[in-house]
Amino acid sequence: MVDFGAGSDVPTISADESALLSQRYGPLAQAVRELIDATIRTEADDTTIREVTTAVRQMTGRLRAGILSDSPGMRYVVNGRPLAWGNAVIGLRNPIAPPLVIHHGENGHCWSDFHLGAAYEGPPSLVHGGVSALVLDHLLGEAASDGLTKPLFTGTITVKYLRGTPLGPLRAEASVYRRERIKTYARGHISDAAGITVEAEGVFIMPAWARDGLD
Repeated sequence: MVDFGAGSDVPTISADESALLSQRYGPLAQAVRELIDATIRTEADDTTIREVTTAVRQMTGRLRAGILSDSPGMRYVVNGRPLAWGNAVIGLRNPIAPPLVIHHGENGHCWSDFHLGAAYEGPPSLVHGGVSALVLDHLLGEAASDGLTKPLFTGTITVKYLRGTPLGPLRAEASVYRRERIKTYARGHISDAAGITVEAEGVFIMPAWARDGLD
């Protein structure tokens, strides 16, 4: 068990077990992502919509007939890193998540190449500003926490929108630029093929239960 919060021990599983669970649940979440995209963009006729609605409700009922977890988010830890399957940005089992795959380099640097489609639209053909902030909050947190291996929570985050972020292929990067006892400072950005569209800076704070006299 690994402690990622006061009273929130998380069981450790092997990489092989993680792979098996990913193979089981990952395709379902991806299919629902595709359904969400199709739901937004379809121009099907009334009959088709009614039939699909009935079918979706039937499938949902079958899934609900199983055991539903009371803790859908962080279920397991593999190699010291939590499998945050319910996370809205990286969650393998969360159809709302794109999901981002985060890569980590040296000195707190991380990045992700990803795609945002119709489900993330704000202004026409552009990513919703709140979604950009969500992505950057997570990426800065990944950098600050060394890949979610340290307990840190967002204290403040400042987002600067340089121009509209187009739907489609994007890249996000973040890095740590200062650490002060219980606080870690990170900055990052989102870019498209033409350059940076959104910048952010954040302060991430170690919770009281994890400080061990660092205050």
